[in-house]
Amino acid sequence: MNQIEILRFALRGLLANKMRSALTTLGILIGVAAVIMLVAVGEGSSQSIQRNIQRLGANTLTISPSFSGGGGGGAMRGPGGGGANTGPRTQARQLSLADAKALTDKTLAPSVKSVSPVVNASSSTATYGAASHSVAQFVGTYPSYFEAVNKPVAKGTYFFNDDVLAARKVVVLGQTVVEELFGAVDPIGKQISVSGVPFTVVGVLKEAGSTSMQDADDIAIAPLPAVQQSLSGFGSLGQIVVQATGAATTTSAQAEVTAILNQRHGITNDNPDYRVLNQATLQETVSEATGTFTVLLGAVAAISLLVGGIGITNIMLVTVTERTREIGIRKAIGAPRSAILGQFLMEATLLSLVGGLTGVLVAFVGTRFTIAGIEPVLVPSSVVLALGVSLGIGLFFGSYPANRAAKLRPIQALRHE
Repeated sequence: MNQIEILRFALRGLLANKMRSALTTLGILIGVAAVIMLVAVGEGSSQSIQRNIQRLGANTLTISPSFSGGGGGGAMRGPGGGGANTGPRTQARQLSLADAKALTDKTLAPSVKSVSPVVNASSSTATYGAASHSVAQFVGTYPSYFEAVNKPVAKGTYFFNDDVLAARKVVVLGQTVVEELFGAVDPIGKQISVSGVPFTVVGVLKEAGSTSMQDADDIAIAPLPAVQQSLSGFGSLGQIVVQATGAATTTSAQAEVTAILNQRHGITNDNPDYRVLNQATLQETVSEATGTFTVLLGAVAAISLLVGGIGITNIMLVTVTERTREIGIRKAIGAPRSAILGQFLMEATLLSLVGGLTGVLVAFVGTRFTIAGIEPVLVPSSVVLALGVSLGIGLFFGSYPANRAAKLRPIQALRHE
């Protein structure tokens, strides 16, 4: 008996009980679709997080104050000066413009490309005509900030060093602010009022999109001195954004920045009064974590494939029992053991193949929709792996019923009721 005849007998056996065959393939379908869909969701989540991190710049260091630390030369006391010693810490220092300028020293920090001091004006309400909008982030900084945090201008231009030196009240707006204040009106050259202070719009940022935490386009960026004079006051800095000369020098830039700030702040222990966020390190950590998460999702979904395989075994055992007399007749007229074995293995494999292919189709359709705010990304390797595993399951779990059928003795099979 050749392979075509074995295939014909297998198809005839499956079509003889269509409902049973359909229910058997359903388990494999669910398993394959679940594996592909969950891996796609994990990949989509990973890419979304990566995009959010890349918006800040892959070779960027963000320095912010941390008031839990300090130097190692003094002691802090309770009110009135008579309290107990709480540890060898001096009063934590805030970040200053002098700190930012110190980081531009090419001798001490050769890996640093640019330094952008940042202040944030709180409760900034912008108005234009009758329109009003509370800006989520009103940033005062230097022109280098745009490149460091990957905020290109889509229309108009950003401000320049001359604007910073002259403390000109010019501003670059995010897309959300433009839509709320101007609608369809071109904002370039228009004057808005921010908490009563006039600012001239010189540029509009390229749309960055929103995250689950905040709207990245609800932002306004103006020269640092203009914001300090009008809105925030000449206090401490909220952040210092440092751009390394390249992605490969980000770690060395962090070491140079840390050494300079430790010296300026008198830090002699491992508990500084500032913290440095390294975007490159964060991106690597997130990639590893999301990769593990995606693998776990796929592994959990693969359990349903195992359940589908057990279902194939049960159904094929029932099929062998029902067709015992048929097997006996075929063996009595000369059908070899390999033909019986091949037929039932073919039936199990066909069930897995149909279920697997249908599961791939269902998963492909499912990845076209947003799931829990995440856009799934179909991973080709997961499709190949899930389909391959489904075929392997068909062969593995169908082998026992097939062997059982092939080992039946003709006389015993013919006597079966």
